[in-house]
Order: sequence, then structure tokens, then C-alpha cells
Amino acid sequence: MAASPHSPNSTFRHLRGQHSPAEFAALVRRSAREIGETVSCDARYIGRVESGEIRCPNYAYERVFLHMFPGRSLADLGFSPREAVRGRAARSGPFSALTQRPHTTPTTPVHITPTLTTGSGSGPGSRFRESDVLRRAFMAGGSVTVAAATIGLTLLGDSRRIPARVGAAEAAAVEDAVRQIRLLDDRHGADALYRKAAEPLRTAYALLDAGAARQSTQDRLHAGAGELAVSVGWLAHDSGRLDDARSHYAEALATARVSGDAGLEAHAFSNMAFLALDGGRSREAVRAAQAGRRAARSLGSPRLLSLLDLREAGAWAGLDDRKACEESLARAHTEFSRGGSGSDPEWMSFFGEAELESLEARCWAALGEYARAARHARRAADLQGPSFARNLALYTAELAGYLAHAGAPDEAAWAGGRVLDLLAEIQSTRIRSMLATTADTLAPYRRSPRVAAFLDRHAAV
Repeated sequence: MAASPHSPNSTFRHLRGQHSPAEFAALVRRSAREIGETVSCDARYIGRVESGEIRCPNYAYERVFLHMFPGRSLADLGFSPREAVRGRAARSGPFSALTQRPHTTPTTPVHITPTLTTGSGSGPGSRFRESDVLRRAFMAGGSVTVAAATIGLTLLGDSRRIPARVGAAEAAAVEDAVRQIRLLDDRHGADALYRKAAEPLRTAYALLDAGAARQSTQDRLHAGAGELAVSVGWLAHDSGRLDDARSHYAEALATARVSGDAGLEAHAFSNMAFLALDGGRSREAVRAAQAGRRAARSLGSPRLLSLLDLREAGAWAGLDDRKACEESLARAHTEFSRGGSGSDPEWMSFFGEAELESLEARCWAALGEYARAARHARRAADLQGPSFARNLALYTAELAGYLAHAGAPDEAAWAGGRVLDLLAEIQSTRIRSMLATTADTLAPYRRSPRVAAFLDRHAAV
């Protein structure tokens, strides 16, 4: 029977058996790898499940748990139905859930409701609680008819006034907004999310300014608002709004510095390094990656250090410094080989072997070794599980570009066609720009039937 909102999940505790929480968390991570998922499960997460704090796992954890216990449903594992945890119908208007919730006391649990609005602009549009339904809606509607996919961050009461003192419910809502944005971005890309995700960010910082009665809640608000700023910054980055992204990342970094949050500081610097490299500022990218590594040293997460080393490697490649790039790559592989740990940040769920291969591929491409880059990009695409649909599209688009530059036009056209298939459900200016560049590179090879088919299809899209 599913756990009630305030009762411990004794069913899940029974399933853990004689394993310690840390041992069981290791089993969860291993099971995730078996099905191509990446979860940062640790003893603390297991404790939150067993205490009843996590009433229903996110979609990645759901797939892992059902893989671990075949034939059982989430209810059989002691969880509440997802719709009971997350579902709450929006109020009037297509995006009113961004700033309103039903009139409640400040201690009432606050929920995040994903909403999808179709492109006609009339009426409230369609709203869906489940990400899989969202995915199908994107696929059915296509990129032309989908105007926005957004997060409903229901933090405020009907008065729309910031409470005099913020409580744990509001802090939890900010944290859940971060998870929901990441979930939708993984599946659909950033373009349709960015504009509407900015409103929850403003609300989160207004709550932070209002202050909380307890220091622990204030710390959660700092961390949550900062992570939300990074997430919204990434949506800006991926949708081609680089100046907006720079501003959001700076806001996250300032929040980290004020609160002394080394994890948030490392995250902000990691994204700033990525953004600087995309903007052609490789020297700045080196400094940001190195600063992120300094912040991360005390966190006990080899995977985080590996990611920052890869950011630095890409920056050295951008500066055409092969020796420094190879040294950074070697450090990245060494840290990655140490495996995951309970200290890995939750936001790093995307960083597995596939992402490592992709980031290394970018290094070799920047150094002009496109055939070598293509080998790594192919491995990245092969390793990427279907739950990260955006990353699968990204890795395949990278592969197409590298193959085109490596003198393999037919293979590049095949990969480009695969990206077009994936773009039926992905909204990413970054990926579309990469594919357009590949199409330009392949234009001289139009005499090839496969290349011609790809170019015609790309032009039509």
C-alpha cells in the first residue's frame, strides 16, 4: 500500500533487507547503469525515501526501481501515485500556475505542475501531469505547433504576496522546480522552456529576500535559488541567448559566494566555462574551469572533478594547446575511473560515460582531428540511454558534423537524418544550429543520393 504523505515507507525499508543505506544506494547506481540510466543515489537519498519525505521518485529513479524489482509497481514499493504528489490543475489562463496556488496556509506542501500550451494562443491550452504525455504531445504537435512548455511554480497564495517568513514548503517548491526544469530539458530541449522558467526564478529570489525563520530553510533557499539560476542560465545558453546565460550564471555564482556553498560555486563555474568556450573566450573558459575545480576539491566527488577537467581540456583545445589539453583529459579519465560517490551532486545525473566521450570528442575536433572526434562521438551516441533525448540528439548532431569534416559525407548524412528524426520532440537552437552547419559542409557532396536526401529534408524542415 502506498505511503501516506507523513508516514515512513516501511515497504521500501523491508526491500532493502540487511544492506546498509550506503550499500543499497550502490546497488541502485549499479542497476541504473544496467539500463543506461545515471542516478546520483546515496545513503541520504535512501533515508529520504524510507522516511516518507520522497513520496514518489522521479522518472529516472522509477525506471531503476522497477528494473530492480521486476513485476512490481511503484505502489508495491510503497510509493504514492505520481498524480497525488505532483498533480494539481492550473488555475485560469495558460500560465497562471507560474505565480498562483490555491489559498493555503504557508505550511501546506507546494507542488510543481508541468504544463504545455499549444500554439493557437487561444484558450488555456492543454496541461499534462506526466512527462511521457508531454513527450507524446511534443511528437504529435511538432516544433511548429508547440509554442511553449513551461513549469508551474506555485509558490504564492491568491494574493500573490510574498509571505513575511518563508517556510520549508516554499523551499521544497523551489527545489522541485529545479528538478522539473531539468527533467523537461532532458526530454525536450530549452527553446520552449526558457521564457517561462524565468518567472519562477524571480519568485525564488523574492522568497530568498523575504528570509526564512530557520537558518536551515534559508540555506535551502540559497541553494535552491542558485541552482534554479544555473538551470535557467542553461536554458538560455542552449537556446542561443548567450548574454542572458552569462547573467544567470553570474547570479548563481554570487548566490554561492554569499552563502558559502562550494557545490553551487563549482556548478556555476562549470557552466560558465562551457559558456565561455561556446562564446570563443577560451582563456576565460580555462580560468572558470580551474576556479570550479578549486571550489570542488573539498566536496569528495571525483566525477565532479572529472567534469571540470573536461571543461578545462576543451578550453585548452580552443587555445590550440595540445599538451595542456591531453594533460587535462588524462586527469579527467583518472577521476572518472574512481566511480560515482554519495557526494556527487544531483545535477550531475547527465554525466556518465556518454557525456565524457562527447566532451573528449569536442577536444579532438577543436584540435582538427575530426576522424578521432567522430569515433568518440559515435561511442557517446551509442552509450546514451533514451531517457536523455536531448543529449542523444546532441551527440548524434556532433557525430554528423565530425563525419562531414572527416570526409565521410554519406555517414554524415545518415547521422544528420537521425537528428532530424529526434528533432520531432527536441526544441534546441544549439542542436539546430549544429545541424545547419553540417548541411552547409555537405552541400558540395549533393551528387550523393544519401546526401541529397538529407539536404532536401533539412531544407524542408
